[in-house]
Amino acid sequence: MGNKAVLVVGAGISGITAALEASEVGYEVFLLEKRPYLGGRVAQLNQYFPKLCPPNCGLEINLRRVKNSPYIKYFTQAEVEEITGQEGNLTVKVRLAPRYVNNNCTACGKCVEVCPAERPNDFNFGLDKTKAIYFPHLFAFPAKYVIDSQACQGTACGKCVAACPVGAIDLNMQPQTITLQVGSVIWATGWDPYDLTKLTQYGSGQYPNVITNMMMERLAAESGPSGGQILRPSDGKAVKRIAFVQCAGSRDENHLSYCSGVCCLASLKQATYVREKHPDAEIYMFYIDIRALGRYEDFFVRVKEMGINLVKGKVGTITEDATTKDVILEVEDQEAGRLLKETFDLAVLATGMAPTTRSTPPPVEATLNKEGFIVDAVPGVYGAGCANRPMEVAASVQDATAAAMKAIQSVVGR
Repeated sequence: MGNKAVLVVGAGISGITAALEASEVGYEVFLLEKRPYLGGRVAQLNQYFPKLCPPNCGLEINLRRVKNSPYIKYFTQAEVEEITGQEGNLTVKVRLAPRYVNNNCTACGKCVEVCPAERPNDFNFGLDKTKAIYFPHLFAFPAKYVIDSQACQGTACGKCVAACPVGAIDLNMQPQTITLQVGSVIWATGWDPYDLTKLTQYGSGQYPNVITNMMMERLAAESGPSGGQILRPSDGKAVKRIAFVQCAGSRDENHLSYCSGVCCLASLKQATYVREKHPDAEIYMFYIDIRALGRYEDFFVRVKEMGINLVKGKVGTITEDATTKDVILEVEDQEAGRLLKETFDLAVLATGMAPTTRSTPPPVEATLNKEGFIVDAVPGVYGAGCANRPMEVAASVQDATAAAMKAIQSVVGR
């Protein structure tokens, strides 16, 4: 008799969707997430396109469904170490990193008030800092604090332990290994922004006013490091002149050879952020070609009419004025047939989507293409969302639903 439970690895929009789809037809689901919260990259967005609504309006509903489901058991700070067995009868070893905060936590925040140590805020891509004990983000689920063991002074300090009124902090908490028995696995580990340090022509991440498109999402978010004001990281000044640089590391055999499919739309969306917050700002977008296919063509036309300077040409280099920290872009305007050298307050790089499977493939026999996306895997293991290919949120939801159906077919009747 086979096992009818489904394991979902990754609790971004794809993983959450797959877990809900399988659970709502009566299958037990284990949902794993390596971060201390569920929601993945979507939780870091300011707005979805093309409706330009905040992601929490949809994500919150799905997280509530996860919380209330009798069939879903979720684990945060969890990573798969080993998968053995065969379709319908798989054994999975999972390592759970210590949170150092237990379920007594009421998120009162008294621990933060006394914590003396700080850490870069990874949710905001290092644009600000948190204390060593921190709440992952405003809408984090599960709604409890977590301690960064690399920043925390441990029992040598212990101020948070003394301040906690409900005994929620355990600085001696240890890693655990659990074993799950499942019939099938959905691998939905998502994507990472392409590594800025590899883009030497754009400063390798050394210029504070050259940021990624995901960093821009956090700058524009009201819950972000600048309260939703689009300010220069170097000096906190409002942005008056901004450049969006397309295909930063994408469609390039030296980096990512493929088009991520969403970067043009993301930059167009972010241009609306700038126009809303700074109506008089000069907005430039340097591109190879604009890819806003199908129903997104109307979105492109609408944003173009907002007064954006579209320049067809791939930016060759970005340098920095050491005194002002302005950034200087050199690019060929292909339509005008001239070389441009323009100065901006801020440059936003449309970095591509690199699958996490590129660096951390699933621990099973699987075929990955040269870019690290899942092509095929052993029976009973299925990729979902951006583990399969670059895609936007709506397509990720559809792909995750298909993966849930495959996972169910692996265990039904066994």
